[in-house]
Amino acid sequence: HLKIAKEVGDKAGEGKSYCNLGNAYHSLGDFERAIQYHERHLKIAKEVGDKAGEGKSYCNLGNAYDSLGDFERAIQYHERHLKIAKEVGDKAGEGSIYRNLGNAYWRLGDLERAVNLYHSCVVIFDVIRANLRLKDDWKISYRDMQRNAYTCLWCLHLKLDQILDALLSAEQGRAQALNDLICFRYGSGGTQPGPHTPGNCDLEVLASCAVSHTVFMAVDDKARKIFYWFINSFQDIQLRSTEISNYGSFEDVNTFIGSLMNTASRAFKRGVIECEDRSLDEPCAEELAKKRSGHGYFSPECSPKAALKMLYDVIIEPIGDLINGDEIIFVPESSLWSVPFAALMDPESNYLCDSFRVRMTPSLTTLKLINDYPDDFHNKKSALLVGDPCLEGVLYEGRKFDPLPCAREEVEILGRILGADPLIGEEARKDEVLRRLPSVALVHFAAHGRMETGEIALAPRSTCSSLPFVEEDFILTMKDVLDIRIRARLVVLSCCHSGRGEIKAEGVVGIARAFLGAGARSVLVSLWAIDDKATLVFMKHFYEELVTGKLASEALNQAMKSMKESEEFSDVKYWAPFVLIGDDVTLE
Repeated sequence: HLKIAKEVGDKAGEGKSYCNLGNAYHSLGDFERAIQYHERHLKIAKEVGDKAGEGKSYCNLGNAYDSLGDFERAIQYHERHLKIAKEVGDKAGEGSIYRNLGNAYWRLGDLERAVNLYHSCVVIFDVIRANLRLKDDWKISYRDMQRNAYTCLWCLHLKLDQILDALLSAEQGRAQALNDLICFRYGSGGTQPGPHTPGNCDLEVLASCAVSHTVFMAVDDKARKIFYWFINSFQDIQLRSTEISNYGSFEDVNTFIGSLMNTASRAFKRGVIECEDRSLDEPCAEELAKKRSGHGYFSPECSPKAALKMLYDVIIEPIGDLINGDEIIFVPESSLWSVPFAALMDPESNYLCDSFRVRMTPSLTTLKLINDYPDDFHNKKSALLVGDPCLEGVLYEGRKFDPLPCAREEVEILGRILGADPLIGEEARKDEVLRRLPSVALVHFAAHGRMETGEIALAPRSTCSSLPFVEEDFILTMKDVLDIRIRARLVVLSCCHSGRGEIKAEGVVGIARAFLGAGARSVLVSLWAIDDKATLVFMKHFYEELVTGKLASEALNQAMKSMKESEEFSDVKYWAPFVLIGDDVTLE
């Protein structure tokens, strides 16, 4: 490319070639040669008046000197890039430069200046996110791109022993797009980014956690640590941590947690559990998903019970002396969303749910936004029960689906408990479900769920006039849910994998998040493939407790205890997949 650009006199193309060659040598670790090519690019950019190219050259030179450990010269080039970015109005570039400068000052040991630069960086990124308005998928992708900046900010605060500021910075990076959706559903419109320093809003968020013990979790993969902020009140915040290097040579926290969960889930996967198969996916897909994730089993000798004990040691033991009361709210990050906290087992083989009610929330702000809904915002009565949708004539990835008689019986029993007529078989059409969703206080699905996202298979829409059916005719997608306004107090997803989704910096992006973003107050999900008969019994226990006026977390905890005390369904695989996310609701 360089040779041809010179032959035809294409100066801009010649500069671009030098830039690409510099980047290639940088990737190879030959930073000296990379600098030579970036300097040639810089010279040409100046000659042709290419301000953007000049800025890019300064950025690349700064990164090269940073890689060489010459941080002072790197700072000089990043500052020249910053000047140009401001001149041309490149806000995204400006944010990235603050991040690069923050990194350089951090490595020079000037932590105060570094943290201020990272503050400036994430404020700009928050403004850009806010300008994306209701483009939820764009916001999720953009937050994922800037993951490192938010992590570095709270890590820097911890380096400076600023425990509260670190918590607030980590919190402000959580579930950003979801919180924007909730604000929109509430009716307050789009949110503007707030400061990354303690203020009234931050105090209100922390004050909302004082009703229960809350464990905010954050992962630092560079240090291979999990940090826990145990929040009792704004005045009582304790920081603890776990270093995974104490448990073996794992590359990062997610690999470690994933390995433990793969080991624990030996007893959970389909083939061990005899079930109707409420999953849309082939049985082998679960194993393929594990291979794609790069997570192996912890060790051939490590039993599922031992894995649950080790998870207790990693997650609960560091905060064990702080826990009292009867409820814990977890705010997980990344792979920690896959952990069945209620089933974590202490050294005496007691489960966490034996002593505490457990629920989860994507962020502290999410919980506060939901709690701030006015009393009359959510529906108080009526239920939508959907079971065993008819999938006759439907092909999904070449597969046909058998009926789910236990799912049908499940909603019939719940219908008698609640005094509601369920939608079963052909009645459980997608268009009819979507029509009813906005007007009910309780939603319950007992159907096939997609492993990757938790999305649900319903009977094809009544408007379908041709075969074969396409996915949009029968799959209840995340987009379908987000496109309507839901005012349900509780959504129960009694389907396989309904708590699953793609794990992003935003959190778990799946069907449960969609229901929260559409306005649901709380969602009950499953973390793995569920046993059909056990789930029927579990849900019967859960609703019998719920209709007495108990909180959802109390009803869930009591259902778990009832299952553990039974002869047939005492094993953890039957009762532990169910997780309550969001508010703790009651139903009339």
